[in-house]
Amino acid sequence: MNGSFERGDMTDLDDLLKTVWPSVRRRHLFPELPAPACADGELRAGLDIKGKKISISRKFVEEMSVALKPQEILEGLLDHAVSHYIYCPWNLANHLKLYAEAKAVLEDKEMALRATDCFMDVVADTLCVSQKETSLPKIYRHLDRTVLDEAVHALFQRIWGVDLGVQAYEELSSRLSRIPYRDRGSWMKGIRQFSKLIQPLLEMEKDYGNLNTPCPMGGHGLQQYSTPEIEEGLKDLALDAVSPADFEETIRDFEDEISEAIQPASQGSDSASVGSMNTNILYYMKLAENYALPIRKVPTESSGATYPDHHIRWEAGLPYQDIDLWTSFGKFMPGITQTWKHREGQVHGKEEGVPDCMVIIDSSGSMKDLRCDLSYAVLGAACACDTYLKNDARVAVYNFGDASAGGRQILSYTRHRWEIYDTLCRYFAGGTKFLVEDIDALQMDRVPDIFLISDMQITNLEVLIQYFNTCKNRITAVHIGNNEHVGAFCRTMDLRENVAVYGVENKEDIPRIVLGKIRKDLY
Repeated sequence: MNGSFERGDMTDLDDLLKTVWPSVRRRHLFPELPAPACADGELRAGLDIKGKKISISRKFVEEMSVALKPQEILEGLLDHAVSHYIYCPWNLANHLKLYAEAKAVLEDKEMALRATDCFMDVVADTLCVSQKETSLPKIYRHLDRTVLDEAVHALFQRIWGVDLGVQAYEELSSRLSRIPYRDRGSWMKGIRQFSKLIQPLLEMEKDYGNLNTPCPMGGHGLQQYSTPEIEEGLKDLALDAVSPADFEETIRDFEDEISEAIQPASQGSDSASVGSMNTNILYYMKLAENYALPIRKVPTESSGATYPDHHIRWEAGLPYQDIDLWTSFGKFMPGITQTWKHREGQVHGKEEGVPDCMVIIDSSGSMKDLRCDLSYAVLGAACACDTYLKNDARVAVYNFGDASAGGRQILSYTRHRWEIYDTLCRYFAGGTKFLVEDIDALQMDRVPDIFLISDMQITNLEVLIQYFNTCKNRITAVHIGNNEHVGAFCRTMDLRENVAVYGVENKEDIPRIVLGKIRKDLY
């Protein structure tokens, strides 16, 4: 093929792409990306990426083939896409952090999005041009340009040392070229400088209405990430955030996209239901995924009997007798009707398993407000809940402030992770008093574990101690900080062989907690 490529011959373009892709993968050391495809895209945008799948615009290739060979166009576009995947932004966390820095400078979502796209293009393409044999400079030489594109291409021309046919922006490109684009550690500072320098051009493009026009090489929305990549990126963001508010600030402008992207994963009991995303819940949910707590198993065996455990969506072929009419709102159709998922019961025996767990969390006024600061109580309880869920157990939650005044929320045993976190992330403030009858109501014939986390400044602490002295449960008690109430609790519980007490001063103490640890075999 050559520059006289016939625009109507789509079969040849598809076949050429299949030939070009293996050589591009080899050049970039075989990135884990699915095979690209040609698609009907916008004339201005050369490619699009959705869920790691690269789509090459047929219209773009056809128009560009007047000046370049189709093979060169495809190779350059693929080099551009792969460089973004393997280097910048590398992952969702970096992408959102770069955007947050640009937004802090520009104070405008549209301009921040375009500045982030341009910065990532400069980083990715500069790395590719400096390390690979690529046709990217040829493509850039023949692109139609807006005012902003002209300035960015002037920068390329300067730092790549190639003639892209740009005659303007000498001073601006000189100042932009001083940013260390290839130094990953300087990206956050670099995008702030980059955004500040191109701000007048961004404002001009906004006045012209060009910010809604795709970049010549395609935009970089969150749709380019797969659901697992988004989940992992949120996990990294939560770990790096200094507070829940910091996490919320970073993802605020992308709540709809994130909610939509992780929706497929929300159908199971172990994932979040994101109908209306609560960023505090998402923060603690993703932060907890960075920690793993060990747990001691107990000997169990199947009882042979089954019981309704949790809801799933009814589909054709599932038994009608398990449909829950109360939660199906009178609707009888696949995807809406709710049916019960049965679980086989367990009794103590020779095989090992994990019992269900009752989580008791103190959210009184003496505890940190989980919305403003990192709450070790919520994080610790969240890690405990996740551990039991991962071991096929159910979790009940008793969240209390002044329970006698109505400051409490109770969740019965469930495996729905979002419901569990929704109950954990409730902050009551006020006094600290629990009702022993609430806890007793969560006891079962199959004795559950108990996980308590509090600063122990409980008005009726002695009642709690007396109750624990009569319990047969394996109890993991975690105190936040140290005070006289903690001392009294620890001295009393030190005599109990089924109680393990841990202290938490910072989040690094949480992984040291061993769930279900006892000093004597109870079974």
